[in-house]
Amino acid sequence: MVVLDISIVNVALTGIQHDLHMSANGLAWILNAYTLTFAGFLLLGGRAADLWGRRRLFLLGVGLFATASLLGGLAQNGGELIAARAIQGLGGAVLSPATLTILTTTFTAPAARARALGIWSAVAGAGGATGVLAGGILTDLLDWRWILFINVPIGVAVLLVARFAITESRLDGERPRLDVLGTLTVTAGLVALVYGIVETDSHSWGSGLVIGSLVVGAALIASFLVVERRHSHPLVPLRLFTVRAVTGSNLIMVVVGAVMFALFFFMSQYLQDVQGYSPLKTGFAFLPMPLALILASQISSRSVRRVGIRTLLLIGPVISAVGLILLSRLQTNSSYALHVGIPGALITFGIGLAMVPITLAATGGVDRRDAGLASGLINTTRQIGGSLGLSALLTIATSRSHALASRGPAVAQTLGYDRAYEVLGALMLVAALIALTVLRPKKEQAEDEQQAAQITAEDADLAVVELG
Repeated sequence: MVVLDISIVNVALTGIQHDLHMSANGLAWILNAYTLTFAGFLLLGGRAADLWGRRRLFLLGVGLFATASLLGGLAQNGGELIAARAIQGLGGAVLSPATLTILTTTFTAPAARARALGIWSAVAGAGGATGVLAGGILTDLLDWRWILFINVPIGVAVLLVARFAITESRLDGERPRLDVLGTLTVTAGLVALVYGIVETDSHSWGSGLVIGSLVVGAALIASFLVVERRHSHPLVPLRLFTVRAVTGSNLIMVVVGAVMFALFFFMSQYLQDVQGYSPLKTGFAFLPMPLALILASQISSRSVRRVGIRTLLLIGPVISAVGLILLSRLQTNSSYALHVGIPGALITFGIGLAMVPITLAATGGVDRRDAGLASGLINTTRQIGGSLGLSALLTIATSRSHALASRGPAVAQTLGYDRAYEVLGALMLVAALIALTVLRPKKEQAEDEQQAAQITAEDADLAVVELG
């Protein structure tokens, strides 16, 4: 449910826009409301599960997620739907960390744990790969509301089974104090920043609303950094960023998140609004992309020890940049295979090559006691990059479309998307440059890679399958 709900919404956006009379900025908030609360509360959710009980938090998260899905399906306007999506993100942040911890504490034998994590990876991978297809089927055959309603019976079934199938467990020994203030300041700061960026579509950059939102957001983020320095058990220990591999991999992940979120958002709009695809046809049109990502992630996980983290983090973003530049040549009558399918597959193939080495770089150079925090941080960074990136790129695309409005709505819309893809291509080249300059050369990195290699294939794949 958690992974699927990141991608399933994209195909239904056009139907939601027409039914609830939402603007393009409003549609972006349907995605951002989910990802911002998910990212902001994800690390806190993991800590809370350790402290208060993994089974208890898992049940709470599932219940919250299913309830929010029901409310979202019943929404009568955009505000209600966005609020429901925010609650969904909170539910996902509570239950998602608990799922992995429950598996690792229940299955203690290495072979059994490997099988359990393998099943978890397969299910999560299926959720990401089939999300767009499921969204197309439900929207086309029933109604967009069913992309949310579908979670309700699943959630009820999970609650019934989990009460008997899962035993309670919690952290032994030291019980750290939760960093609630840090969570609230970083989440509110990100929301304010995204709001300020999105509002530039209808207000100038120099307007009081935009400047005020950006200033408030920056102040809250600065407050978050102060809180983290003073808290005895901070949400994000700032010492992690003294490790070059952690800083570099998280910067690259910001770009990857922006590319993935914007790619699926703009492509869904293009295929349905410009090309006239049905939601079902759009779902099938997306399939080569997650399949290319899964293929590349398997190639990457098998070759990373031989080729090296740094090399794959150079090759992957460059391949994605080539795909994005090809995609930026879209026209209103472009063919699917040549101008959409192949470039889209190239983009996600490059990202798939990069995902495993990003995870290894983010976790391999830190103390073992910080490995869990570093792993959670890289997932949080992806969500933040997706929200901020989508908001900024939507502003760029909309501004371009408005400037070319005289050429007709379809042409203007397409050229706006082209400009966004050009920017994304440049960002992917920046990601490759970060890998070249920030990550250390192979000889200096040998010890870090040896430590990172201790991570099992299933553990390394967790970040890949969650990409959706």
